Amino acid sequence: MAAHGSKIVVFAALAGNALIAATKFGAAWYTGSAAMLSEAIHSLVDTGNQILLLHGMRQAAKPATAAHPFGYGLRLYFWAFVVAVLIFGLGAGLSIIEGLEKIETPHPVTDAHVNYIVLGLAILFEGGVWLVALREFRTSKGGRSLLGAVHVSKDPTVFTVLFEDTAAVLGLIVAFGGIALGQALDLPVLDGIASLVIGIILAVTAGFLAYECQSLLTGEGVDPVVREAIRRTALAEAGVIGVNELLTMHFGPRDVLVTLSLDFEDQLLAGGVEGIVSRLEERIKTAHPEVTRVFIEAQSFAAHRRAKAASDASTG
Repeated sequence: MAAHGSKIVVFAALAGNALIAATKFGAAWYTGSAAMLSEAIHSLVDTGNQILLLHGMRQAAKPATAAHPFGYGLRLYFWAFVVAVLIFGLGAGLSIIEGLEKIETPHPVTDAHVNYIVLGLAILFEGGVWLVALREFRTSKGGRSLLGAVHVSKDPTVFTVLFEDTAAVLGLIVAFGGIALGQALDLPVLDGIASLVIGIILAVTAGFLAYECQSLLTGEGVDPVVREAIRRTALAEAGVIGVNELLTMHFGPRDVLVTLSLDFEDQLLAGGVEGIVSRLEERIKTAHPEVTRVFIEAQSFAAHRRAKAASDASTG
């Protein structure tokens, strides 16, 4: 997924959440609704999250230096993980606390029609942002399921916004239902219960995002299909008789390191090996534009096995 598309999604979410947060806080203050206050906190946290994601994208685009020879791409994954922590700590935590307080000391919501108007408009705005995020995400989803595509995705910006807005739309529906049922049944405690449910939705969302982001942050390889394609490309090169080892790692959504240990024909001279290495690097990068670095080691299969056995013994 292109970085430009990711930025469009994040900017759309930032603008929408900032406006919605201000409106929700006003409505919560005016009506005294715990569910509306939870929704306001949720939108405020989401606004801050979009700012952090944009900061992460800017940091990740910095050129490599001597101190960071592979660049700063992993910073995007770090800030995406921080976003997940904030959703849990601020969004979910404060919503649950507010809900428990309202359940303990319930009071009727005043001028509920204000909440209905604000929540209705918020559902329209959040739904629009959700559709933008979904459309961008579908461009890389292929034939996979939604959760399967998230699991293999290496760009946390779009799937973070997508799941944030999914949680937001669900939260808005819960808030609307809690206020409406509380009025219809004369049970103001339902407003607090709605706030509690919103907090649980946010906690589940945060847990899922944290799990996906920590996996990226600790070093994920390429998709198995891409890995197998790189292996086939290496084996198709004349003079290569075996792939001893193929290692890959994402330093960013479109920044992949590939290392290959290859077994070459014994009769090849140094110049021939150098030519094969140059052609392989070019072919791999052409076929997979996300690959930015290719390192190839010439090593016989027997030597590779001995080196691996020695390494396993030293760490065992």
